[in-house]
Amino acid sequence: MTNELIKNELPPNYEELKKSANRNSNWKERLEAIEELGQWKHKRTIDVLTHRMINDTVYKVQEAAFNKLEQFGEDVELPPRKKGDLIKDATKVFPRIKKSLPAGHTYEEFKEKLKNMRLDLYDTYEGDKGTDFDQWLENVWETATKK
Repeated sequence: MTNELIKNELPPNYEELKKSANRNSNWKERLEAIEELGQWKHKRTIDVLTHRMINDTVYKVQEAAFNKLEQFGEDVELPPRKKGDLIKDATKVFPRIKKSLPAGHTYEEFKEKLKNMRLDLYDTYEGDKGTDFDQWLENVWETATKK
């Protein structure tokens, strides 16, 4: 929010924001933490924002951190969007989960099991795919064990 005054100090809830910014299984919480940290220009908030910009698995979070750092006047470059697996070996996980379900299971059952077993993976792809997530995941489910 460029209209809001950026404070040159550490936020009073810095530790909670830092934890939220690093919570791997909730990209929305990370994004909210980035937005709030981006209102406080301090070496430690800049460090957290830089880490998220470079290392987050969800590109929207990377972009948000980049934008906040740019607003602070930091000399930063937006990393390129990752290609392929956003989480190492993700493409191996989908068929395993599908095979663990009984024959004739539904897409919704697959989706629920994925969410329960690998929330980090589910959350990352949900954040990355946005409104196309369900269509993408259903396609992954349909093709997961086909060779």
